[in-house]
Amino acid sequence: MDKIQPRLKNHYETYVRPKLQKEFQFTNPHQVPKLVKIVLNVGMGEAAKDQKLLDSILTELGTITGQKANTNRARRSIANFQLREGMPIGASVTLRKDRMWFFLDRLISTAVPRVRDFRGLQTRSFDGRGNYTMGIREQIIFPEINFDDVKKIHGMDITFVTSTDKDDEGFALLRELGMPFRGEVPVQIGATA
Repeated sequence: MDKIQPRLKNHYETYVRPKLQKEFQFTNPHQVPKLVKIVLNVGMGEAAKDQKLLDSILTELGTITGQKANTNRARRSIANFQLREGMPIGASVTLRKDRMWFFLDRLISTAVPRVRDFRGLQTRSFDGRGNYTMGIREQIIFPEINFDDVKKIHGMDITFVTSTDKDDEGFALLRELGMPFRGEVPVQIGATA
């Protein structure tokens, strides 16, 4: 039985890669920026005191991504926050390869349009090295999450790590993959130009 190819990966190989190579005049195809990984991070200071909250965060991240989440622990003690070294303070998941492509497709086509009063993603959230981070205020925008099972509403950061070190190249890559940036016309996936 054939393995299902991610729709966005095919779109990248067929349309995005040649377009970016032409747009930035790359001579070597390995210079064309690509998506390396997507990192989801949930920070919860209260998780140190409430193990059930931490367990629900780990379960929700696993449900959203289809991959087991890792517990993030404090690196050092901070007395003002009543935090000791090694206490759990959140969770994260790193997606690569096909899982990354499937997650990105679901995020763009299903989850982001469910955000209340959505007018597009900020373009100022690039880090100066071609990577983009977006924040989500509620995990319930993902259709995989059952609202009745949610212990507490929380947000998360989603970081898109690219192979380039220039923000304009990273922006062009994410725009062509269909990220709904503010003021940009959305790209139709699978449509010929």
